[in-house]
Amino acid sequence: MPPVQKTRHRIDPDAIPSPIQVIEDDKANKGSEPFTTGVRGQAPPLVTTKFQVKDQGNASPRYIRCTAYNMPCNSDMAKQSQVPLAAVIKPLAPLPPDETPPYLVDHGESGPIRCNRCKAYMCPYMQFIEGGRRFQCGFCSCVTEVPPHYFQHLDHTGKRVDCYDRPELSMGSYEFMATVDYCKNNKIPQPPAFIFLIDVSYNAVKNGMVGIVCQELKTLLDYLPRENPDVESNIRVGFVTYNKVLHFYNVKASLAQPQMMVVSDVADMFVPLLDGFLVNVSESRVVIESLLDQIPEMFADTRETETVFGPVIQAGLEALKAADCAGKLFVFHSSLPIAEAPGKLKNREDKKLVGTDKEKSLFQPQVSFYNTLAKECVVQGCCVDLFLFPNQYVDVATLGVVPTSTGGSIYKYTYFQFLMHICTGVELVCGAVTGIRATDFFGSFYMSNTTDVELAGLDCDKTVTVEFRHDDKLSEETGALMQCAVLYTSCSGQRRLRIHNMAVNCCSQLADLYRNCETDTVINFFAKYAYRSVLSSPIKNVRDSLVNQCAQILACYRKNCASPSSAGQLILPECMKLLPVYLNCVLKSDVLQPGADISLDDRAYLRQLVSTMDVSESHVFFYPRLLPLQKLDVESISLPVAVRDSEERLSRGGVYLLENGLNIFLWVGVNAQQELLQNIFGTPAFGQIDPNMTSLPALDNPFSKRLREIIESVRAQRSRYMKLMVVKQEDKLELIFKHFLVEDKSNNGGASYVDFLCHMHKEIRQLLS
Repeated sequence: MPPVQKTRHRIDPDAIPSPIQVIEDDKANKGSEPFTTGVRGQAPPLVTTKFQVKDQGNASPRYIRCTAYNMPCNSDMAKQSQVPLAAVIKPLAPLPPDETPPYLVDHGESGPIRCNRCKAYMCPYMQFIEGGRRFQCGFCSCVTEVPPHYFQHLDHTGKRVDCYDRPELSMGSYEFMATVDYCKNNKIPQPPAFIFLIDVSYNAVKNGMVGIVCQELKTLLDYLPRENPDVESNIRVGFVTYNKVLHFYNVKASLAQPQMMVVSDVADMFVPLLDGFLVNVSESRVVIESLLDQIPEMFADTRETETVFGPVIQAGLEALKAADCAGKLFVFHSSLPIAEAPGKLKNREDKKLVGTDKEKSLFQPQVSFYNTLAKECVVQGCCVDLFLFPNQYVDVATLGVVPTSTGGSIYKYTYFQFLMHICTGVELVCGAVTGIRATDFFGSFYMSNTTDVELAGLDCDKTVTVEFRHDDKLSEETGALMQCAVLYTSCSGQRRLRIHNMAVNCCSQLADLYRNCETDTVINFFAKYAYRSVLSSPIKNVRDSLVNQCAQILACYRKNCASPSSAGQLILPECMKLLPVYLNCVLKSDVLQPGADISLDDRAYLRQLVSTMDVSESHVFFYPRLLPLQKLDVESISLPVAVRDSEERLSRGGVYLLENGLNIFLWVGVNAQQELLQNIFGTPAFGQIDPNMTSLPALDNPFSKRLREIIESVRAQRSRYMKLMVVKQEDKLELIFKHFLVEDKSNNGGASYVDFLCHMHKEIRQLLS
């Protein structure tokens, strides 16, 4: 990179590493060939590249991404480089249609074959010896007898002759049918239940939430999860409404009308009916539809403004206990629960604490009640999804405790669309080869000990991030191995184990470590680490330590791996040249550097959201995708090449689409051509465009059709529905839009990319001198 001179010249942004250039180069170099996982320690294509995976013995990067594919052999080297050693694991990740889902292996009553000592599951890293009668564990080297029914002869290379017929001997990812020993209380689980709990207080009725939820539920009940699309779902459903008291509904198929039962003693929650509360949708369809039609009418004139929240979750939990099954609660809630009840909260929104040492208290739950409740939920396999429709402070930091500890999600929307996919009663265990161990975990779960991650539910969007530390030396020959086993109940009630195996190389030279890192995964880890640290440290300290660690990573490279050059030059490792730009995006994010306009609830919401993001979600969240549309090729099926997130890349005559995984913005330049506006909005005049529209008109021209296809394809790539906002240049909404132009200086004091790079360079030079 060019020398950074201490003159008044502006550094040319085109002379510093461009994220778009790196993304496009990777697409060109790695997008055309399938990525085969058989070669140990090769970094996969970037998350922004479309590629096909062929599983040949290591888990696909869709399931596991590592920060480094060459791990240091010892802890001194790891300490020296400061590169975090972590894996971001998405155990149930969806696969594209051209890839095969993991094979299901059934070993019958005896269950999966495991190492006697460390309990690792049979995988490609087990070495068969003594003619195939025993195997040596790749993780702990212990030798285990092969059960007679599993015996097979070895070929001349020492491999079993049936190696390629058995997924567990040749693939990186596969599933085992779990036996009854793997079930709670040693009995096969019941199919799960879904319980919908709807706030019917004054706010929820007036803002239209109750009407929309009841309307949408009628349609969504057709889409209950099932494994076989031709068979109806065996998930049972139940309904509760609440304000200061709770209303349970009997929707038994034999009833002409649903029946309501009220529980007003919220201090001691119980379920007033067993028979008729949880029902099969197809049997009770008529009664359920009648109930969903009646709820908005019943509460249309309510004057009750106060709500409870703790008893609502307790009610769902008690219902699942009574039915002896796991399940999911969908809670639709609108306001701070101030009514007299367990888990009652007070309004503690205090902007004066922002930027002080007391700020961390705003991210912590205000009462311990919900932590205890979350623990009970996990034991029962009760996962909670929370849908918030607030018009003021609701204390997301506290209300979010149960969803984020049970494997659930929080959706904080101005309007919504939600999807259901679930498996229940989940336990995730990560093991690694002798020499390293899993020391820290990030995500949406509960831990009752130091190694087992417990979740009440897990869906295809959730990730768990694991940090590894050395507890011994690793050898370059064997490399580092890790195995992640997820024990879960599928939505049809089958108990299964999903196994993902990953082998990476080990190196004794720092240059090899820096040759094979994945910056996007490093940033995902740093963001999660920093967002968790704000619970215990002042935000300034969190930011400083991020900058310091990043400077140490780059200074270590400069000192030990780069060829000598003048101190005025900034030298970055090829695979980490975007570390500064992406780290700056994390530093100036709303959680770590809030502007005056962002609410505490939004910061708490984003903090919890990032904790379960996979690498592709965190990538676009911190560095949004900005697509120019004015020269759109309507014949092409590929998306236009993105431009860098900076205002100077926007032309006043252009139209651009920006997305960050949560929102889509359509920015319209004030000099956009009339024909372009006519094609998109059906009006040639800039002044006539309605900035409040949330969907584009379906016009009969190729440009309109292609643009709407692009928006749909962008939405399809993300796990949350993204609302469209139209931003006219120089309009008041443009301030929000500019917040996402992350290479520029931000109005909350965040540095521009150029300034941060100079600051980083100064930090590195200080460390080296």
